[in-house]
Amino acid sequence: MSEPSSPARTAVVLGGSHTGMLAARALAESADRVVVVERDALPEGPEPRKGLPQARHAHMLWSGGVRAVEELLPGITDALQAAGGRRHPFTTGVVALSAQGWFRRWPESHHVILAGRDLLDATIRAQVLADERIELADGTEALGLTGTGAAVTGVRIRTRDGAERTLPAGLVVDATGRGSRAPRWLADLGLPAPQVREIDPGLVYASRLFLAPEAAREGFPVVNVQLDPRGEGPGRSGFLLPIEDGRWIVTLAGTRGGEPTAADEDFIPFAREKLRHPLLGELLERAEPLSDVSLTRSTVNRRHFYERMPAWPENFTVLGDALAVFNPVYGHGLSAAAQSAVLLREVIRRHGWGTPGLARRVQRAVARPVRAAWDLALGQDVFYPGATEAGPKVRDRLLSAYVGRLMYTATGNGRIARRVTDVTSLERGAQVLLTPGVLLAAAVGPLQPPLTEPPLTAEERKAAGVV
Repeated sequence: MSEPSSPARTAVVLGGSHTGMLAARALAESADRVVVVERDALPEGPEPRKGLPQARHAHMLWSGGVRAVEELLPGITDALQAAGGRRHPFTTGVVALSAQGWFRRWPESHHVILAGRDLLDATIRAQVLADERIELADGTEALGLTGTGAAVTGVRIRTRDGAERTLPAGLVVDATGRGSRAPRWLADLGLPAPQVREIDPGLVYASRLFLAPEAAREGFPVVNVQLDPRGEGPGRSGFLLPIEDGRWIVTLAGTRGGEPTAADEDFIPFAREKLRHPLLGELLERAEPLSDVSLTRSTVNRRHFYERMPAWPENFTVLGDALAVFNPVYGHGLSAAAQSAVLLREVIRRHGWGTPGLARRVQRAVARPVRAAWDLALGQDVFYPGATEAGPKVRDRLLSAYVGRLMYTATGNGRIARRVTDVTSLERGAQVLLTPGVLLAAAVGPLQPPLTEPPLTAEERKAAGVV
């Protein structure tokens, strides 16, 4: 790692995962030098690494996030598809049972990128590090910030040989994920603790890789059996995502008292017997397991309200899971992080590198996509028993009742289904659900009768071996 010739024009990004790499790319057009500091030794290709245990679970990049990544890395969708990732249409390619019934498969309105997390990260990483302005210092740990409560001047690091030194910087971005030590680092600079809110749905996730039946390895739909957070007893859900190399990654989840186990032999019976419909289990009975079960209890929604702090240091900002983590069932973490990286670039473009108050402006800007994903998660998760000390508020109940009515309407109204996916894809804000036309449609309800069976085509049933 070479010494910077101009520390003031050097950006240091802490964390070399999805958020960190996109932040580095966003900074490269303004900084003379961008250094990505990553504790793990990063692999050359799509391989597992110690510091990303959540990679063993299902991930998807909603079209709102895809558009953001494309802004930073033009052609990334083609690169991901060339590597085996899938561009998957919504809602055309989705078989989903909501709390209000089966959704119809309407013409494509949005899309997702489906790929294993290792492949997604490796493809983005390769494109980012191809930029000669960006260098990687992996096997290097960030120990703390240097500077004062008024301005951060750099980062103390420990390199792979055990040596400790300071890396001066004109801007430091914390993208270290859910294990971020930013609150402690800020306290060490004399700043107060940020406001933090947690909503813990008590979900346990269990994921496993399968090889799809040969005839179902191309073009098979996403399958999602959702739970009903307002139903009686524990909620259980499951979803299947078709990813690269003809594989399915399947994640099962259960709330307190209904959790899946880490035992391989329990996985398919849980999918077949414990969910609200046995479809997922029936599909898995005809697939070949490729991995053991990976279990996690890290499903809490946690948000740090750094944008509300009375004082904020110059030259420091927090992005991604270090700022907010969401229940992974909604698949919004990757997309919100990508949109935050785009906003980082836009704020610097608008106000100029090193201008007073720049870091605070960035922190306030990146709160917008975080707020959108946060509101979507809370609208469901606040209703799980024990999720909050006080339970859902009156506003939560009113909002949930309206969203529930919208989801019911969407089962039989393609226009409303599109409006809902406008929001869940993070392409548009929730205000589109409050227009007069949408309010009227919600009052009317679905225009078509409810489906009584999963909307699989005859060809899909045959390909998967499901009668």
